[in-house]
Amino acid sequence: MMNTETQAAWDAPVICRVEVDLSGWLEQLTGNSHWEVYDEAEDENYMSFAMRHGRKQAEITLYHNGYATVDVDGQSLFDGSLTTRTSDCAHLSYYHAENGELITLN
Repeated sequence: MMNTETQAAWDAPVICRVEVDLSGWLEQLTGNSHWEVYDEAEDENYMSFAMRHGRKQAEITLYHNGYATVDVDGQSLFDGSLTTRTSDCAHLSYYHAENGELITLN
């Protein structure tokens, strides 16, 4: 059972920041290195990156809720939650929304 202090900490708003090595992630998924970003778009719900490696075309969409999709030449290679378990190229950090302090998870 959680004590009241611990419960109150989880009721506070939290911001999750995700940093992704896009080229490294595509290399991990395809085996091809040196992908380059040639276009990007942003919406209120996601960021999308168009990438290429020679004639191969890829689209990576990172949703603000932690979900991500990766398509290469029209084939889905990833469709799920982006975490450090699903990609070695992702780094997630959590911050208190009210004061911006980093939250350290044990």
